Amino acid sequence: MGTGAIGGTIAGGLLGAGREVVALSSNEGIAAAVRAHGFRRRFQDAHDTARGPIVTQPSELTGTFDWILLATPPDSVVEAAQGVAAHLAPGGAFVVMQNGLCEDRVAAAVDRDDAVLGAIVGFGASMPEPGLFERTSEGGFTLGRMDGGTEDPRLARLEALLAPVAPVEHATNFPGARWSKLAINCAISTLGTLAGARLGRVLRHQLARRLALEIMTEAVAVAHAEEVALEKVSGTLDLDWIALDPHERQRGSMTLVAKHTLLLAVGARYRNLRSSMLAALERGRTPPVDFINGEIATRGQALGIEVPVNTVASAMVHELARGESKPDFARIEELARRTERRHSSRPPLRA
Repeated sequence: MGTGAIGGTIAGGLLGAGREVVALSSNEGIAAAVRAHGFRRRFQDAHDTARGPIVTQPSELTGTFDWILLATPPDSVVEAAQGVAAHLAPGGAFVVMQNGLCEDRVAAAVDRDDAVLGAIVGFGASMPEPGLFERTSEGGFTLGRMDGGTEDPRLARLEALLAPVAPVEHATNFPGARWSKLAINCAISTLGTLAGARLGRVLRHQLARRLALEIMTEAVAVAHAEEVALEKVSGTLDLDWIALDPHERQRGSMTLVAKHTLLLAVGARYRNLRSSMLAALERGRTPPVDFINGEIATRGQALGIEVPVNTVASAMVHELARGESKPDFARIEELARRTERRHSSRPPLRA
């Protein structure tokens, strides 16, 4: 369900591997392009095309499915799951692929905690035109359950299903992995949206790296308050280490330089990564920032934790959506000014 950049990449990969797949897209333009030309995929120098059925309404579906892969924007995932719940086969599962913390929302919406698995998507993708899906970075899937259960036999079957698309791993602490990905998305997806640029260009700027560190520090504080043990991302990116301490905020240090250097390396490795929220803006959709930075802002405020950068960043993305400003690097500078002005007692971050 959902054939945007990520969903189309996955659907095309599954069809190319011979899996039996029906795609559902509410976008008539994408559906028409796929019917005419197939799912066209490209990554680096590789190009392929896979063909398969695509529908635009749940009413066009027949029968039941072992897996319902949810790749819609986060703000439509509940409606999407409810619309096809009757088509889930006994023993099957919804697979939540959205950024954010959507597994519990889907489980509540379909009233079946046992029918929801999570899949963190570790690669980026874009859709330059309807039906053309371009993978923009390496990465794979991380599978698990938000209740931390690891004995679910469906996880092994899901791994076998997705393995032809990208590498698959299981997380023994899936909630920690999901929260770590959320913290990273709060920084790179939102700053990329505000700047209107790919990640490599954004993270070349010291000011953007400074704000990324502040955003992730706030997210880590909220995760700790909710007693979540964060997992390293891709086995190396340690959010607990990235989080700034008071000394780093006030005076800078060698560890702060190391954190900036790490973000430079991330920007270089994933330089072509483009924010899905920016793509949503360009398509005239409301970007799902409420499920990213807004999630941290809402939970932080409820817990009495200061989360000014996530709060203002979320508000600024909504301003973009309302047409009150345009994506540009000037928005990054504006975010820095607005958060420093509101919290002038916090010393500026220096590297």
